[in-house]
Amino acid sequence: MGSHRRLVSSGFDRGATVLCVLSAAAALGAVPAHAAPHADARAEVDRLYQEAEQATQAFDKAQEQADTLRREVRDAQDHIARQQLRINTLREQLGSLAGAQYRAGGIDPAVALLFSDNPDDYLDKATILDRIGAQQEGRLRELRTAMRQLAQERSEAAGKLAALDKSRRAVAAHKKTVEKKLAKARQLLDALSAPARAAYDRASRDDRVDLPDLTGAVAPDARAAAAVAAAQSALGRPYVWGANGPSGFDCSGLMQWSYAHAGMHLPRTSQEQRFAGRQIPLSEARPGDLVIYRSDASHVGMYVGNGQVVHAPYPGAAVRYDPVGMMPISSVTRP
Repeated sequence: MGSHRRLVSSGFDRGATVLCVLSAAAALGAVPAHAAPHADARAEVDRLYQEAEQATQAFDKAQEQADTLRREVRDAQDHIARQQLRINTLREQLGSLAGAQYRAGGIDPAVALLFSDNPDDYLDKATILDRIGAQQEGRLRELRTAMRQLAQERSEAAGKLAALDKSRRAVAAHKKTVEKKLAKARQLLDALSAPARAAYDRASRDDRVDLPDLTGAVAPDARAAAAVAAAQSALGRPYVWGANGPSGFDCSGLMQWSYAHAGMHLPRTSQEQRFAGRQIPLSEARPGDLVIYRSDASHVGMYVGNGQVVHAPYPGAAVRYDPVGMMPISSVTRP
């Protein structure tokens, strides 16, 4: 495996790359002196992108919870409807049994025997009554049990609905946070001078042509190889916060989508993906391993060999290769 030397970051990493580009250009007289005051704005853009990604991961988690609860509520409502139908059927059966009991002479047995002209006929009816009574008792027990279950299921469904409402509010709050930070970042970028914006765009390396040499990079197994192939097939597709493909991705969405193509379900967020396998040293990373970035695990990429990862960087950038050391690494996970 190639060297994992620490490289300057792009996009999120506090504008270090941009500042280096501008410093070098300024030394050559290529950037006007008035571009320097914009350095703070560019650093602020990178900070906002990082915070937006943190909020995006929170949004992804809340959205996943809402989707799960929505399915559970739907299933609970379907089951409640079936249980209500069963109760209605039991009630109808009890009504039929009561009618049959009445028609069979459902009066006090001693009185019926006293006034009966035909004791044999009475005994036949009494046998029928006993049989109907036993059925009725069984139906009543079944009805009581079904009604208790229905009440419990309705209570549980109400709890799930309340949790779903809470999760929806969390989704909306995280979405608002992301959109606010991205809007501010766009405003700052729009305010940059033309040379400063050009330098920022060059530093983002979206038009990168020096694609890495991955010769000799071998995945540890067929599943990892399939995940790598899927991630590489997404190169050039845009970063879309909250998306997990196929037309756009956020960072953890790309990992989840890629491993789904390998027949494996990964959790939705980078924080959860951090623990979705065995953690290994960076020096042992193989293609398909997940590289988790920052102390809060708010970004993730897929190692593809020779010191490179594939990842969805940040809003406005496409899925691409970058050096594994583009930003601080917190862990490496082999799913």
